[in-house]
Amino acid sequence: MAFLVSPGVLVTEKDLTNVVPAVATSIAGISVVSEKGPMDEIVAISSEQEYVDVFGKPDSNTFEYFFSATNFLQYGNALRVVRAVTGNLNASGDGSGLQIKNTDHYTNNYADGSGSVGSWAARTAGTWGNNLKVSMCTNSTAFEQTMPADNLVAGNASKGATSITVDDGTEFNVGDLLEFGDISGNFNAAPSGEYYKITAISSNTLTIARVNTNVESGLAGGQTGLKDAVVDNAYIKRRWEYFYLFDSAPGTTQYASDNGASNDELHIVVVDEDGGITGVAGSVLEKYEGLSQGSDAKNAQGGTNYYVDVLYNSSEYIYWMDHETSLSGAGAAVTGNTFDNTGSASHTVFSTSLSGGTDDNVPTNGELELAYDKFADTESVDVNFIIGGPSQTDADATGDTKATMLIDLAEQRKDCVAFISPARADVVNVTDPIAQTQNVADFADGLPSSSYAVFDSGYKYQYDKYNDVYRYVPLNGDVAGLCARTDLVADPWYSPGGFNRGQIRGALKLAYNPTQAQRDILYRKRVNPVTSFPGQGIVLFGDKTALSKPSAFDRINVRRLFITLEKAVSTASKFQLFEFNDEFTRAQFRNLVEPFLRDVQGRRGITDFAVVADETNNTGEVIDRNEFVADIFVKPARSINFIKLNFVATRTGVAFSEVVGA
Repeated sequence: MAFLVSPGVLVTEKDLTNVVPAVATSIAGISVVSEKGPMDEIVAISSEQEYVDVFGKPDSNTFEYFFSATNFLQYGNALRVVRAVTGNLNASGDGSGLQIKNTDHYTNNYADGSGSVGSWAARTAGTWGNNLKVSMCTNSTAFEQTMPADNLVAGNASKGATSITVDDGTEFNVGDLLEFGDISGNFNAAPSGEYYKITAISSNTLTIARVNTNVESGLAGGQTGLKDAVVDNAYIKRRWEYFYLFDSAPGTTQYASDNGASNDELHIVVVDEDGGITGVAGSVLEKYEGLSQGSDAKNAQGGTNYYVDVLYNSSEYIYWMDHETSLSGAGAAVTGNTFDNTGSASHTVFSTSLSGGTDDNVPTNGELELAYDKFADTESVDVNFIIGGPSQTDADATGDTKATMLIDLAEQRKDCVAFISPARADVVNVTDPIAQTQNVADFADGLPSSSYAVFDSGYKYQYDKYNDVYRYVPLNGDVAGLCARTDLVADPWYSPGGFNRGQIRGALKLAYNPTQAQRDILYRKRVNPVTSFPGQGIVLFGDKTALSKPSAFDRINVRRLFITLEKAVSTASKFQLFEFNDEFTRAQFRNLVEPFLRDVQGRRGITDFAVVADETNNTGEVIDRNEFVADIFVKPARSINFIKLNFVATRTGVAFSEVVGA
């Protein structure tokens, strides 16, 4: 307390309202390989559709990762995903490809235009980016032009023709839309209203295809040649392929005009050229109107209007990599600048099809481990479940290496549980259930003892709606999901197994359906059987951790109880740091923790508890070492794993009081 040196009133306040906070208990983490998506960073996903939007659909190489992740989302809505860094490349404008892991990687290495792969690159790695086309229009002539009298139709073109000859083919672009007028330049004459797309240019010959006349709803191809004959010397009106998406041609933005500059404006369209993204070739994915070449340009709301920054902030599909070389003023400050908006020719549209994107969806154990390492820091990453996905990789036929790595990660964190399934080859397409049992038992025998891991018995058979096939996928995503679902309907310290909370969703059958005798073998090996019961569904029929030592911690509910208690109390305890180790602080700590434990006791998590934080464990030596010690004793509630029913028959004349307890 400060001392006053003259009469006055000093007002202070002390906050004694601290409580033990609620902590997250249902967040899962997984490392995947996928069709697309950022690599080497944690992405929060809350639904299957969101996963598809970010990481793409499953294929023959990625489906086990896909369904391990999305099956968890059937039960919970908090998933953290890291796409492993493999040999995938982003598609690029020059077709050479390069790897851009994520936005940080782009910002640190390529945002200055030093990529040397053309003007554009796909936003994430994979062959999906090879479907992209970027078209940029930078001036009014490229946007729309009635061709001059020295570039008319050269010679008659008959009805149905798929090509025409012009006086100068160099003034056209592949993709341009053409409209024909008569020899007087009257565009209301036949075949007016019909648009023809240039699909190829060879010298002065333009190959064309008639497209949909309803410009407002977009242009679709697929129709044959000229609707009507086009006569010699007929006029041609040429338009940018995507002119119908914009209100006017690019010119000068208002910001440039206000600052004494001109010709900075441009329009950009991102297209699914091949249809591999949307399923419809030529679908427009994104459009950007009235952007500026000026690095400091602003829009009417005061935000950036510099096309490089707008694409970085807004596009889901592309990164800017470099300015078109013929736009010499692009990237300069706006004030007083006259931008070059014509390039090498005023009619030129800058249209680029991306290529060079590659897939590498067979990861090594090292690549997966580096991805899981993103979850290693307990202070910056909050995660409660580690989903193993497929245990088996080409370099790890038994799955032991990956499974051991996951257990080590959970043991290091001490606040999460790893969920692990046996290798695919242990149960899928193995017809002998005895061999399946032995394979799963051997898999578990090869893994270390840990209360921070949970083993299940195999794979489920489910429908893949994205490819219209049925697939076997590992159960660890479902088992982790059951724990998340248990948190929602009960509490973390309830068992996720059994008929009340252990129902597996979306499973048509199991690759391995253990019998009672086989379940006995598995349970002794620390494996939780997943079993199909006629009329009752497919159920997680166990709640063991991977701990081999007989202990309360060999049960999932007890391990998760202590994780919850330790996490909550340790979070609250941070506020005792740098206080004095005296009776006031110790009493404050006890008053903080005891109400929390009474609440857990009332919710059936523990049967009794005691909190000791006094001079008995905070001796003078402890205080002199600047330490604070609190001993928290709890009696965890136990789940029922075995039921014994005794039926006793008695004679008619016997009173029950005579035999009860006998």
